Amino acid sequence: MTYRAPVKDIAFSLSAVAGIDAVADTGAFPHYDADLMGAVLEAAGQFSEEVLAPLNRPGDLAGAKYANGSVTAAPGFADAYRQFAEGGWTGLTASEEAGGQALPKALELAAYETVHSANMAFGLCPMLSLAAIEALEAHGTEEQKTVYLPKLVSGEWTGAMVLTEPGAGSDLGALTATATPNGDGTYALNGQKIFITWGDHDATDNIVHMVLARLPDAPPGPKGISLFLASKFEVKDDGSLGGRNDFRPVGVEHKLGIHASPTCVMSYEGARATLVGQPNEGLSHMFVMMNAARLAVGVEGVGIAERAYQHALNYALDRKQGRSVWTGQSNAPIFDHPDVRRTLSVMKAKIEAARAICFSTGVAADLAKHAATEEDRRRWKGREDLFTPIAKAWSTDVGCEVASLGVQIHGGMGFIEETGAAQYYRDARIAPIYEGTNGIQAMDLVGRKLSMDGGDSAKALIAEMKATIAPLGKLYSSKPVERFVNAVEAVEDATLWLLDRKADKDAAADVLAGADAYLKLLGDVVGGWMLAKGALAAKARLDAGDGDAAWLNGKIALYEVYAANVLGHASSRLAAIGQGGDLLERMSRDVLVA
Repeated sequence: MTYRAPVKDIAFSLSAVAGIDAVADTGAFPHYDADLMGAVLEAAGQFSEEVLAPLNRPGDLAGAKYANGSVTAAPGFADAYRQFAEGGWTGLTASEEAGGQALPKALELAAYETVHSANMAFGLCPMLSLAAIEALEAHGTEEQKTVYLPKLVSGEWTGAMVLTEPGAGSDLGALTATATPNGDGTYALNGQKIFITWGDHDATDNIVHMVLARLPDAPPGPKGISLFLASKFEVKDDGSLGGRNDFRPVGVEHKLGIHASPTCVMSYEGARATLVGQPNEGLSHMFVMMNAARLAVGVEGVGIAERAYQHALNYALDRKQGRSVWTGQSNAPIFDHPDVRRTLSVMKAKIEAARAICFSTGVAADLAKHAATEEDRRRWKGREDLFTPIAKAWSTDVGCEVASLGVQIHGGMGFIEETGAAQYYRDARIAPIYEGTNGIQAMDLVGRKLSMDGGDSAKALIAEMKATIAPLGKLYSSKPVERFVNAVEAVEDATLWLLDRKADKDAAADVLAGADAYLKLLGDVVGGWMLAKGALAAKARLDAGDGDAAWLNGKIALYEVYAANVLGHASSRLAAIGQGGDLLERMSRDVLVA
């Protein structure tokens, strides 16, 4: 099936729901306006449809290849990447000094949704370059910025995030890679790293690795980690490339999905590197990359869900079987079976909710930097921090759920690779795992983000959601509003309970036992709030006679679908939050091992 970029839905989510106009109002982005937003989204959608989408299935079948110490991208990917770089897509938000376009983060996220939909394996490559750019802009030396930023921003070179080791996955404090001073201001990196996405390839002349390692005198644990930059090739004073650095891939992983994305095992054997930021503060520096990547992965979840939904919808409209309960037509499209149409409606509603959560997080990130007052910047930073684990975890769960439902709508044909539905399911499954598993996102949410400001950000969010109730009551009958009211109350009860338990140093197990359920509850309800805001905006446009009436009425109907199928689960989420750590403690090895 041909991918169609949902530019109209994306633009509506950016402007009417996420509120990107507030970013423009700061004056921090003088080149940005609504016309530019439309042009960027149209161009991104066209490139994704015409260049990237046709490579998706062939890339899955061929995969990236490793041989003789180097990796070759899937056929067509290197040329597609060169076109991508020439189009300026790696420099949307980078500073003008580095050759970027200095546009809002939220717009970049929106443009990249189409990239991830069209070809998730491809999108991972520039996504990591964007994270490297943010880390260097925040913590790089002037020399590093001068030498590496323009090439990363132009897309001439790509970046890679190099964290994981065989014995140090999520616990980065256990990593053992070393960095020994060479005596000339550089360091020699030694060690092995695994799961390095696009760690080697032939799409660009050079790759910039951002590597975590330990200095000889580093303290143990996470406080002894430093961040280093290692270039695949030496960069000479005139900017040309010299000899090969002493790190190489020693293989690529054979994965469930994203076959065209080379996931490399890398060996560093005295590789020459320079320190990024301060010694032993590499973990905090790397979190600039991690947070950027986590939000981008949330958008990946939206993108793969959108692609799976379009594929399933097309199949449901084409596949004929049974009688329509609405028209009486025999041999009708399965789209006319109520459960199939309900499933598709829930899929679309969850996609739009996840899209708005991710874009709203991007808007919050922009306003955290550029709002007019320090108080406003602090408030928006709290919203960004609160939303980031939700955007990453809830949206990638939506990606998996929607892709699975896409297979289900195909029935037995969905289990057959040739139909294409299975690939989206296989590709989607990685997103809840990398850049911090969704369980880690939940732990981060309740362990740090919820209480970092005494709960003020969460309480402010609850107040904003409550403020939507009154206008919502003028648009809908009692049931859709009642479900939202009950769901917001469940969030408030859960938030206050968790804040109370966090104040008790002996209740850590209770808090962590409820972490996953709390993140899912908050994602469900914030997603409903986003759709409610979209419905109210659609009604305002209808009243003004502004826009496609059928399409706008669809926004109003989507909230009702979501309220009926998702918000009603809030009470069960709340019950799971209060299960307590003692229950899980009783689920001992003796109980769980057969």
